[in-house]
Amino acid sequence: MPTPGPVELVIILVIALLILGPGKLPDVGSALGKSIREFRKASSDVQDSVKVETSPLPPTPPATSVTQPALNPTSSDGSMSTAAGTSVVTAPSSEPKPGTN
Repeated sequence: MPTPGPVELVIILVIALLILGPGKLPDVGSALGKSIREFRKASSDVQDSVKVETSPLPPTPPATSVTQPALNPTSSDGSMSTAAGTSVVTAPSSEPKPGTN
């Protein structure tokens, strides 16, 4: 939509002066200015909220995985030794130990 030039603005002001009269023209002009300001503010608020809602989320830091050391069976008494050298005692099982038939 093209913007009105100076000639069109003068014609619009003359028509407004004829319709409203010189007494009400300043009041209507200030009310129109306030309305335009409120409309621009509301539209910028809507644009800002749309930008916030559609902006990508910030990248999340990579999760650090916690792994338990592998268990290495080394003892015949049912305890197991970890790679760090600490012993883990396991409950006796009802299955026979390998190698004892």
